[in-house]
Amino acid sequence: MSVNEPPGPPAQPSPQQPQQPQQPQQPPSKTQSPAPAYAAAPPQPYPAPAYPAPGYPAQPYPAHALPGHPAGPYPGLPYGVPLSGGDVLRSPRGLAVAVTAMLSVAGAVNLFAAGIGAYLFSLMTSVIADPAAVGDHALRQGDDLTTVASVLQNLIMVATAVVFVVWFHRVRVNGEIFRPDAFSQTRGWAIGAWFIPIGNLFLPFRTAKEIWTASTQFAPDGSFRQVSNAPVNAWWALWVGSLVLDRIFSRLYQQAGTPQALRDASAVGVASGLCTVAAAVFAIVFVRRLTALQTVKAAQGPNAAV
Repeated sequence: MSVNEPPGPPAQPSPQQPQQPQQPQQPPSKTQSPAPAYAAAPPQPYPAPAYPAPGYPAQPYPAHALPGHPAGPYPGLPYGVPLSGGDVLRSPRGLAVAVTAMLSVAGAVNLFAAGIGAYLFSLMTSVIADPAAVGDHALRQGDDLTTVASVLQNLIMVATAVVFVVWFHRVRVNGEIFRPDAFSQTRGWAIGAWFIPIGNLFLPFRTAKEIWTASTQFAPDGSFRQVSNAPVNAWWALWVGSLVLDRIFSRLYQQAGTPQALRDASAVGVASGLCTVAAAVFAIVFVRRLTALQTVKAAQGPNAAV
């Protein structure tokens, strides 16, 4: 249509679509909430959870065996449920075998060192009696053998100490599962006490006695039953004695400037070596006996059968 063209008649509404009169909009009432967009589903019946769960006891940490609950290396035995922090009994028997082997080698090395000390003592006695009767080669050989023995002793001591401390911590954790009230210090002291100067002369011994007590079964009626601490006491007395003698020998050997002083130092070295051998023997007895105590208690429970 041209802009100069007059407008036509107004358009009439279609009869098929009659116009509905518009109703004035009512403001929403403050007391009425808008209708929900969907209908709420009826509540579904859910079964109440069963406690305790099937297969688990009502008491989480019983003191007796639980059917169907393995205990790690002790399948089907008591104390299979963790007491705290996921702790479970772990058999110390494998570590005990390794410790026994290392202690046996350590005993043999210290016996060799004691023999070298005896040879040096005899050599110095000959030098004192007749200096011309002993050549320079024999003196150098005695000094070289003493150095070799000292190096071997240090190497085997470090290797044995590592395995022993791992076993010691294992039996300490087991002891806490057996009797949490038997210990005066946390389990970390089973490792740390060995590295405290002066304290390593008595702190590990206290822990060892507490492990021994915790690993001992009660009597069949539940009363306390005393088990001899002789293996613990003998091992520790010999071990501390060997440490003291070894320190004295090292000081005397370094300061020896005469054949007489070297002879006296070698005598202390012999005593130190033999004392260390005896300590290794009693340490084996202690390790095997304590491992057996824990194995029996894990199998039979806190009270002895007879």
